[in-house]
Amino acid sequence: MAVSPHAFPPRKRRPSAGSFLSPNFSDHRLLQSLLLISNEISSLQPIRYLLRRNSASIIRKTKLLSVLFEELIRNQVTVFSPSALLCFEELYIVLQRIKTLIEDCSNGSKVWLLMQTESIANLFHELTVDLSTLLDIFPVSDMNLNEDVEELVVLIRKQCLQKKPIVDPHDDNLRREVMKMLDGVQREIVPDHSKLVEIFDNLQLRDSSSCRDEIESLEDEVQNQTDEKSKSDVVALIGLVRYGKCVLYGASTPRTTLRRRKSAADVNYPADFRCPISLDLMRDPVVVSTGQTYDRPSINLWIESGHNTCPKTGQTLAHTNLIPNRALKNLIAMWCREQKIPFEVTEQNEKVNGVIHNKTALEATKMTVSFLVNKLTASQSVETANRVVHELRVLAKADSDSRACIAEAGALPLLVKFLGPEYPNLQVNAVTTILNLSILEANKMRIMESDGVLNGVIEVLRSGATWEAKGNAAATIFSLTGVQANRKKLGKKPRVVKGLVDLAKGGPASSKRDALVAILSLAGERETVVKLVEGGVVEMTSELMDTQPEEAATILEVVVKRGGLMAVAAAFHLIKKLAVVLREGSDRARESAAATLVNLCRKGGSETVGELARVPGIERVIWEMVGMGTGRGRRKAASLLRILRRWAAGLDGIADVTAGYSTSSMHTTRIVLPG
Repeated sequence: MAVSPHAFPPRKRRPSAGSFLSPNFSDHRLLQSLLLISNEISSLQPIRYLLRRNSASIIRKTKLLSVLFEELIRNQVTVFSPSALLCFEELYIVLQRIKTLIEDCSNGSKVWLLMQTESIANLFHELTVDLSTLLDIFPVSDMNLNEDVEELVVLIRKQCLQKKPIVDPHDDNLRREVMKMLDGVQREIVPDHSKLVEIFDNLQLRDSSSCRDEIESLEDEVQNQTDEKSKSDVVALIGLVRYGKCVLYGASTPRTTLRRRKSAADVNYPADFRCPISLDLMRDPVVVSTGQTYDRPSINLWIESGHNTCPKTGQTLAHTNLIPNRALKNLIAMWCREQKIPFEVTEQNEKVNGVIHNKTALEATKMTVSFLVNKLTASQSVETANRVVHELRVLAKADSDSRACIAEAGALPLLVKFLGPEYPNLQVNAVTTILNLSILEANKMRIMESDGVLNGVIEVLRSGATWEAKGNAAATIFSLTGVQANRKKLGKKPRVVKGLVDLAKGGPASSKRDALVAILSLAGERETVVKLVEGGVVEMTSELMDTQPEEAATILEVVVKRGGLMAVAAAFHLIKKLAVVLREGSDRARESAAATLVNLCRKGGSETVGELARVPGIERVIWEMVGMGTGRGRRKAASLLRILRRWAAGLDGIADVTAGYSTSSMHTTRIVLPG
């Protein structure tokens, strides 16, 4: 699945003015550093679209200062007075702040900068005053400077005598126009097209690409804000820019030139970093009362579905408090950075817009969706349809409000006709849009009930034009299984089961994982396990046992536990493979292998136990697991030892020694959104 180009690493707020410290340099090196940073500032371009006078003025003053530093270095003074050194150190800090401010203004969001013009003009003024103060106390007479340079210092000092901040009337008027437009949107007044053109042109948002970059900068800015009001204001601006982008420049062409970053599915990551429920990389690990760690979205949904047990151990939860596992999260984040894998909390996009309720943003989203749906209805060309569907795909990824608006506007029936294989890119965009829409609980039922939508997704799963389309169709099925009634209904459809099994067997790593978690979710319902066994899920796990033992063993554990004798008989030939996993697999794979073997022996009787006993060295492997396995692994291994000893002694009652055995139904609805 596609990953946002800015998912790793996220942009962080630059250091505040108070974060800069005096450098611990020698006198000569301090002067060289002052010259270097003043030259760096001098090479910067003034901000082109806003605060031009402020930035140009301070860059010009810094350029003059560099002449002073050059002269001091040329004079080769070896010792400076304490007052001169103090001035140099403070000048270094001020110049650092100037450089940071100009770079932040140039590289950040243009619209947010417009909203902050007055406060940022004050910052430029404060820095100019700081320069003036330092130059006032600078001991010029002690520096042995030539007359020209002395006059230059006096000139800079005079130029810094700025009485009040410079606020460009043009910038201020433009800010008022934007505020007026936001107020109108909040009152459900569609922005005037000519005014929108004027504002976007002034901010140099002159095409779809620049608007898209602006939206990403604003989304970064949400994370930089510390109070809810500021976050809410930025969210409103995101809504306005997104609306303007679609209305002024049409739906954009998907980016194809960006280098795709690695996703977690492309790498073999440590088993301890995986959530036992979703089998995927944990982004927000939390500990439950039994001491087991899960990804927060997965365990939250497990508890909200009415379960009061630990999915992994089957123990009753003493309480439902979730304790953040910060140590593990830090380890995962460090590992992801080393592997260049994006590490963002699954619900990060929800935090950008979803939980920050903003009437202006909501109304802007409704206007944007209405425009796109009307355009999709009237589209005559495949290219136009592809652009509009891609725009809906991106919007559906943004937040819950957008998902609700798109579905309520009637987009689902329109998307069905684009699920055919004739145009692969359009098919991918259409099925991915449906996937993104399915994250919202209310939309799950809409997808199940809307004419042709579910059948269209199933058809993409079975015969999609690309692996990406098939994988996202499988992820959609997985998302829909978040509702128990849907899980039962989908599990009864042979086309769903066959499509998932075939994808798990033959797909690439990312698509294969989408299919496996969907199968695991379906296996949570006892009624659907029969269909899974009939559909070849046991044979599938046999094929995957060598390459993906953890996933295969986990699925087989659930299927055997819930599938009765039919599943046990089908899995009989896997005993030797499970024994290999018991010997060589990861801790979690060994847990599932041991639990599966316990259940097979419990339900399959003496013949099954005899097959396990004939595996060379199996008792030693089990003994090692009893001594060095995980808590659950040791318990299952101990049960296996008791079963083997009773069998060797010719005793009956194999099932009795495993009474009370419990495992998880492994249900979750963790969804990683595609791009």
